[in-house]
Amino acid sequence: MANDDNYPVESDRRRFVKGVVGGSVLSGLLTTGAAGVTLSTKPSGGGGGAMDYFGAVREQGPAPRGLPQIPIEIDEDGYLQGLWPEPETIEEGGVEYQASRTDIDVGGGESVTYSTEWFQYCGLQTFEGIRPDADGQDTYLRYDDPLPTADYPWLEEVTAGNQMHVDDFENYEDWGNNVGDAGVGQPAAGTWRSQDVPPESKIPILVIRSTRIEEMAQDDEWIAKTCPEGFIAFVNKCTHFCCVPGYKKLSESSNYNAENKIYCNCHQTVYDPFDIAQQQLISLPRPEDD
Repeated sequence: MANDDNYPVESDRRRFVKGVVGGSVLSGLLTTGAAGVTLSTKPSGGGGGAMDYFGAVREQGPAPRGLPQIPIEIDEDGYLQGLWPEPETIEEGGVEYQASRTDIDVGGGESVTYSTEWFQYCGLQTFEGIRPDADGQDTYLRYDDPLPTADYPWLEEVTAGNQMHVDDFENYEDWGNNVGDAGVGQPAAGTWRSQDVPPESKIPILVIRSTRIEEMAQDDEWIAKTCPEGFIAFVNKCTHFCCVPGYKKLSESSNYNAENKIYCNCHQTVYDPFDIAQQQLISLPRPEDD
């Protein structure tokens, strides 16, 4: 059971979070005072401000919001891509900047505006790959290099840095390791829009293929449109202090009922990859181009 400042009781880190909350403000991670924050983050270079997004719900822990979801497409050869709309010039407040946005039809005459500004937090807004018109960056999801085979032994069957393919996840209905239950979902760690950049500038992602996602897609048009063939993907940066969480990665996650969920061991935040909801974040502006 979580306490009133969102730390799981087991972690006993309540005094710590009260001491570091000021750092979260500096990192642009808190959502309080959205109107004021929007004024301070309006673009000189690109985008930013308060916006709605879809992501994995934060179930417990100090993170202020859920992990943003990456809508997925699968090309004709079976390779996974993250949706990246064509860049367009936007003018707001007399300032022009490049943005990648599109409306996704979710039925009933409604649509969701998807923007790559969903991922402008935790310093990612400074990364080359987040720029809508970044040179040399395609939209394919690629495996980590080096591969985290100690966490996910099945990755020994793929090649580091290669594009992710549907057939690589053929055991998703039964896959399991020594964490949580088998058959919940087959995970892979990777990067996106991060070719030929330093390791510290690679956009980390988490991909899961699961029968649960297939079931959700039957009743949820957003999931049906953005999670083909049971795949779901997230930018893998904890919205608390920007650590890199994991799914079915650490046995200690069972202490927080997170053995089948996304767990950040730095401060015990838990995200549910099978609970996707519309949320709000304060997206940070990209810096001006040099």
